[in-house]
Amino acid sequence: MTTPVAYPFNSADGLDLGDAYRVAQRTPGLLRVQLPYGEPAWLVTRHHEARAVLADPRFSRAMDAERDAPRTTPVSPIGLVATDPPDHTRLRRPAARAFTARRAEALRPRVRGIAEDAVRRMTAAGAPADLVEHVALPVPIAVICELLGVPAEDRDRFRGWSDTVLSTSGAGPQDFMAATAALKAYMGDLLDQRRAEPADDLMTALLRARDEEAPDDRASREELVELCIAILLGGYETTASQFANFTWLLLSERPDALAELAGRPERARAWVEELLRYVPLAASASLPRYALEDVEVGGVEVRAGEPVLVAIGAANRDALRFPRPDRLDPDRDTSGHLAFGHGIHHCAGAALARVELQEGLTALARLLPGLSPAGDTTWKSAAFLRGPATLPVRW
Repeated sequence: MTTPVAYPFNSADGLDLGDAYRVAQRTPGLLRVQLPYGEPAWLVTRHHEARAVLADPRFSRAMDAERDAPRTTPVSPIGLVATDPPDHTRLRRPAARAFTARRAEALRPRVRGIAEDAVRRMTAAGAPADLVEHVALPVPIAVICELLGVPAEDRDRFRGWSDTVLSTSGAGPQDFMAATAALKAYMGDLLDQRRAEPADDLMTALLRARDEEAPDDRASREELVELCIAILLGGYETTASQFANFTWLLLSERPDALAELAGRPERARAWVEELLRYVPLAASASLPRYALEDVEVGGVEVRAGEPVLVAIGAANRDALRFPRPDRLDPDRDTSGHLAFGHGIHHCAGAALARVELQEGLTALARLLPGLSPAGDTTWKSAAFLRGPATLPVRW
């Protein structure tokens, strides 16, 4: 077997796709890689192979718990992302029933209000201002906490826990475990409170959906806690990073885009889909799939028990699926992009993320059409999700 190469490939400074991905896409077969933690893995970089692996029931996420899984953090993720059917089906069903596209769309006016309020507060603070601090971080944490039913005064605590859990090098194993334990304890208490005092929020909806299941199919309290943590982390950090990324890209590469959105806000959907495809968000591929039997992928026989990593950022820049993939083009056919995954682990909060990103960009365009950079961007250096740590702007 070939000697694995050191991985990840992407630099934290910017949003470029690492050159090694291009080499891997042009090279027949699969690349063998070694992450900072865990055993070596096969790396998939081409779109059709990525899509196939993500949807193939012959690959397992649950085996992650039994192995020294390839990863960038000291501890592997917990909860829904680390399960297979039938457990995955049982645990995801309450989320699918409570976290619907209709619910996300119904939240659009509230999301618009939260985004516009954040932009106005930034404007009141005066230019130059940091868009990350004033808009990119507070908007998604406000939306997801309001959705779950987390009190406003606890949102800064959530940001701290989230930053620690998703850190790739800034937090040690003890910090990671302490933050995870704190999140679990807090979510468990809040879940118990919602059980005693139902409210008009997602946590109450999850409890109701869970109670409507057959007794043998119901998620346990601990499983619901882990599901709520997954929703929080996925709904906050990814959207915050992407909003900053999208704004930086538009200001840097397509300064005409905000002017277009100011006059044609309906174009936000096309811009968001193309930006989702275009941005290689993660520092590396993650969440390995273990072969349950021998499976051929890209001309390579992946043996039973071997892990495969799917590089979504590279697959979304595969020229065989998206011609001229390094060109930012909102008029292209973006169908089939993998920004939210594919198959049974497709992101349950994709509809809400789309609403937040669309409304966030249109709020900037509508209220600050003259937005422009006001200094050097600094980049997160110890986070799994790439993006600006600070983004100075003026208007």
